Amino acid sequence: MRMLLAVLPVTLIVAGCAVDTTSPARTAERFRNALAAHQEDTACALLAEQTAEKLPDPGQTCAEALRDLKLGPAGPVTAVRVWGDDAQVRLSGDTLFLHRYSGGWRVTAASCRPRGDRPYDCEVEN
Repeated sequence: MRMLLAVLPVTLIVAGCAVDTTSPARTAERFRNALAAHQEDTACALLAEQTAEKLPDPGQTCAEALRDLKLGPAGPVTAVRVWGDDAQVRLSGDTLFLHRYSGGWRVTAASCRPRGDRPYDCEVEN
């Protein structure tokens, strides 16, 4: 289920426009807090639809798949980078990628580890 995720190396900053980093950070924190509280159904609701659909094995729910992955703990947000409708949120102990949809920010990849100049390696992604 592991896949690789390429990350744009640049943060988009639009002249004259403030970039909202608070909303993706809150979504990432809610996702990780739900996992820490063993509320996998809540965490699944914060995933992008295609990520939630791809996560489970046949006959398994999204919540069961997240429970089986046993994602490690993550601490507070340490950095947020936003480029257009995509964001990277770093927490101490995890990196998540999000996308902004009409209904708000959703997690597209989680439990991601950097691999130098190569794409991130993520446990959860679409």
